[in-house]
Amino acid sequence: MNMKLRQYITTACISSLAFLAASCLDLEPKDSLSDNNVWNKADNFQLFANQFYGWTRDFSSAIGDNVHSDFRSDLVCASTPNIYSQGTNSIPTSDGNYTGNYTKIYYTNLLLKNAASFGDQAAIATPMGEAYFFRAYCYFELLQIYGDAIIVTEPLDTDSEQLYGTQNDRSEVAEQIISDLNRAAELLPETTSEAGRVNRYVALAMLSRVALYEGTWQKFHTNGMNATTNTERSTQLLATARDAADEVIKSNRYKLFYNETLGDQSYRYMFTLEDGAQCNPANLSKADNTEYIFMRRHRNGDKTAYNLTHAVCNSTWITRKMANMYLCSDGLPVEKSPKFQQYGSTTSEFQNRDNRMNNNMLYQGETFWDNEATTCRLSWTDADLERARVAKVYSGSGYQNQKYGAERRVDDYYESFDFPLLRYAEVLLNYAEAVYELDGSISDADLDYSLNLVRLRVNPDMPKLSNGLVTANGLDMREEIRRERTVEFFLEGHRIDDLKRWCTAEVEMPQDMLGVKWKGVTEFEANWSNTGRSTNADGCLIMYTDRVWNSRNYLYPLPSDQLQLNPQLKQNPGWGAQ
Repeated sequence: MNMKLRQYITTACISSLAFLAASCLDLEPKDSLSDNNVWNKADNFQLFANQFYGWTRDFSSAIGDNVHSDFRSDLVCASTPNIYSQGTNSIPTSDGNYTGNYTKIYYTNLLLKNAASFGDQAAIATPMGEAYFFRAYCYFELLQIYGDAIIVTEPLDTDSEQLYGTQNDRSEVAEQIISDLNRAAELLPETTSEAGRVNRYVALAMLSRVALYEGTWQKFHTNGMNATTNTERSTQLLATARDAADEVIKSNRYKLFYNETLGDQSYRYMFTLEDGAQCNPANLSKADNTEYIFMRRHRNGDKTAYNLTHAVCNSTWITRKMANMYLCSDGLPVEKSPKFQQYGSTTSEFQNRDNRMNNNMLYQGETFWDNEATTCRLSWTDADLERARVAKVYSGSGYQNQKYGAERRVDDYYESFDFPLLRYAEVLLNYAEAVYELDGSISDADLDYSLNLVRLRVNPDMPKLSNGLVTANGLDMREEIRRERTVEFFLEGHRIDDLKRWCTAEVEMPQDMLGVKWKGVTEFEANWSNTGRSTNADGCLIMYTDRVWNSRNYLYPLPSDQLQLNPQLKQNPGWGAQ
């Protein structure tokens, strides 16, 4: 930490509770409380902790230009190449991720310091648990972005020498996060009366994410450690990830979202559930969502930070790699399945596929609804087709997205969908991956206990992933486990972090990002004569090319202003001194 970071914190102290962020939890921020009376009663601890809920990721984290966004990966692109996806980003002068997370950590430390001297510890157990959880949350952000980080566990005076310290090793940071999450799980209630609040199982689900992330990072990256140390550390972390996920599963408090009326479209409608306006054929609302363990809440009438429907349907161009990730209905990849209908027409590749493909994507000629007044679904009958729009995919990459697209009239920026921060599907897939990476194998029983529940949610007739299926078809179990994760969490802000922890970004990221097979497909050539794109040897549109990935790209560089203000900071490998 350094002078500029101290200035952020000092300003935060002076403004005190005026810093409170809207949490969409029907909580009224109180900016009139002074530092002298904030800590004199239990209710004020909770009031202070309410601000933490405004710190979480949101739609912009997954879809906008953000460190976790799929736009910085290999799954989606836009009209202009993203410098992070291209691997051509440079050292920034400043970075709000760095200063912002430390400012938030200061607030959690402030609550915990004052909690230590409060007489009735039981009365403030929940806000204390929230402080531990969100301190872990912020340190996990720093770990994913920068690796090593300075650990600060108390609200330091602005002249403290610790603010000028060197970074702690990422292993120490990971241990701090795990310790905080375990403490949060001890303090938080098992259930909460208000949706969107953290509880014991939110902390455990987050623990499974953190431990899996760092466990696989330690397994596939050397980090200057010897192989034995890496293996021991990885094994400990993966066991933690498995056990935390297993505790959430065994709690029976969550289940995958599925509705008989929605059927194989259940996955699609899960992401557009609202309160009040139940725009789905089963008339379901957010209260029916059994899968979201933790979410960023958005109420009807609140303006969000992202123009969801128009941005995701018109400006989110899916790549051919993502389209090919969806299995065929026989459970085999497109390159192995006899059911794959190839690319003879604009719609042939959509046939006989994992139903998550048609839940997330639009094909040429498909009817759909958006948030324009004349195209809103009204009655869920065939009469709606007269008002429906018809997908014309002769633009962008030729692959059009519909995930998060509204089906009712709603002004831009006013979709009230919740953003999924932790889903039960992730807990199940975390369990499967941790089990496999621990031993290099996974039993069919463990697959049925976890991954296959996700796989079969909207694919009841698809063969389960099993050791027999893998062996008989020359598949790779690790690749199939990772495929399930990529397909399930498309546009939820996981892909680039997964490529980094798996240490596969150097293989995946330099590849050209491609669109549809255009050349040789008569319908595309006849109706989309001027794509503005060249094609590769297979006739596929080239969206981005000349992409690079160096080892330094696995971590972001520290901003130059922080290095200048604190000479003890070390720049991340490969980025030079400044």
